Amino acid sequence: MKILSLCLILASTFVFSQASETDLIKASVNGLFEGMKTSDSTKINQSFSNNAILQTITKNGEVKTESIKDFAVSISKAEKGSLDEKIVFSNILVDGNLASVWTPYEFYYQGKFSHCGVNSFQLVKTNNEWKIQYIIDTRRKDNCKK
Repeated sequence: MKILSLCLILASTFVFSQASETDLIKASVNGLFEGMKTSDSTKINQSFSNNAILQTITKNGEVKTESIKDFAVSISKAEKGSLDEKIVFSNILVDGNLASVWTPYEFYYQGKFSHCGVNSFQLVKTNNEWKIQYIIDTRRKDNCKK
């Protein structure tokens, strides 16, 4: 009976630590979107690792790369509250210090629907913090759930 109790305690500790990591990963991703919504370039920059990559896939399949610094500056110039990207965490995979996150989204500008798509994040855990290392997204105006 003692062995069974010990196994249950260890199993629950493992499940709890996994849930905690998932929560920390979500908090890191949400920090980016909070920074966008509040036009806070500092919060945006803090969401990314030092050598992060930001890309988008255009309708014709071209991949465009944007500087994180330029992205943060452009967002900081927006009126506070005018940018609202509503995401859904549909899949989070974790292996050690690597996490992969898939988030379908709808983007609103000044309260009006602009476009939708999917974000694919790769996060790394460094200095006990989850940071976005890579993000690539799709953007479209059709086939959105609005």
